[in-house]
Amino acid sequence: MIGILLITHGTLGEALLQNVCHILGKRPPLLAQLGVAAQDDPLELLPLARRRLRQVDDGAGVLVMTDIFGATPANVARKLLEPGKVEGVSGVSLPMLLRALTYREQGLATMAEKAVSGARDGALNMQEEN
Repeated sequence: MIGILLITHGTLGEALLQNVCHILGKRPPLLAQLGVAAQDDPLELLPLARRRLRQVDDGAGVLVMTDIFGATPANVARKLLEPGKVEGVSGVSLPMLLRALTYREQGLATMAEKAVSGARDGALNMQEEN
């Protein structure tokens, strides 16, 4: 099963995990998060991120999800990427995470693609959806 590691600003990743658990009624396996605080040193975060990555990797690969591309969490995540083994997507949201969880048995490339489409499909103008 493909693991998922969230690397986000502050407590966003923990909040996403709590909401996933609420929606699904349980905590999915091989799912972890790392919150990055303003005072954190990115060089000190990298070893912790690597440990979390190992915790969710059972050999099928890991999808790393971050919030804002170019920010510290994404920069840490980019150092973890290995094509075909550890892939990354940015712009994490609850729809994106739920879509990723749904497709985690379909292969890492498919899972990353479906996660991005989940974020895109989950953003709607509610006035236009009548």
